[in-house]
Amino acid sequence: MRERIIMRKSLIILTFNEIEGSQALLPVLPLQEFDEVLVVDGGSDDGTVKLFLDHGIDVLGQERRGRGEAFRVGAKHTTGDLMVFYSPDGNEDPYDIMRLVKLIEDGADLAIASRFAPGARNEEDDSAFRPRAWVNRALTFVANFLFRRGPYVTDTINGFRAIRRDLFDALHLDECGFPIEYQMSIRSMKMRARICELPTCEGDRIGGKSKCQSFPVGWGHVKVLAREILGLMPHP
Repeated sequence: MRERIIMRKSLIILTFNEIEGSQALLPVLPLQEFDEVLVVDGGSDDGTVKLFLDHGIDVLGQERRGRGEAFRVGAKHTTGDLMVFYSPDGNEDPYDIMRLVKLIEDGADLAIASRFAPGARNEEDDSAFRPRAWVNRALTFVANFLFRRGPYVTDTINGFRAIRRDLFDALHLDECGFPIEYQMSIRSMKMRARICELPTCEGDRIGGKSKCQSFPVGWGHVKVLAREILGLMPHP
C-alpha cells in the first residue's frame, strides 16, 4: 500500500429534482470533512436548489443538460486534489463517502462504490428479473476483458465514486450523458490507473423518478464501448 497522504477534498453533489432525497440525506452528509462542497443542478424546479442554498451550500446550474456535463462542471468549478461525486436520490449510501475518500488517500487513483462486489447489494437483488444488473455485469465483463490491466473491476458503471483530479484531467472525458462513468472506468483501465472498490449497499430511491431510461442509456453505454474499442479518445 502506498503511503497515505492528506489531500484537499471536494464533494460534488449532483441533483435534478431530488427534493425528497436531499431533505432526508442532507443531515447525514459529512460536509464538514470536505474543503469545499458544490451542488451541480440540472434544472430542478421542486425546491432542491433552495434547500441547498438555505444550508449555505453553493449551487451551480448547467448550461447543457446531462450527467456527463454535470461531472465536468463540478470538476471545473472545484479545486480539490480528489473529488467525490454523490447523488442524493437514496441509492447511494452517504456513509460510504468517507470510505471512498480513504481509498484515494491510501493510494487509489479511482475509487468506486461497487454494487456487485462480495458483500454488496444492488436494488434488484430482491427481484427475480434483474435487467439492469444483468446489463451492468455484461458491460463490466466486456470492459475488463478488453481493457483491464489490474484487478477485476466489479462495477464499472456506478456513478458513486471518487477520483484524483490529475487522473480526471488526464482522461479528457467527453461523454455528456449517463455513460460518463463507464467511459471514466475504461479510460482509467487504459491508463493503468490504480482502481479500488468498496462494497456498497444500494438503497431504494427516496421519492421522485429515476432520470435513467433503460434502453437509451444502455445503448449509450454500447456506443461508448465501441468508441473506446476504436481508440477514439480526444486529445487535450
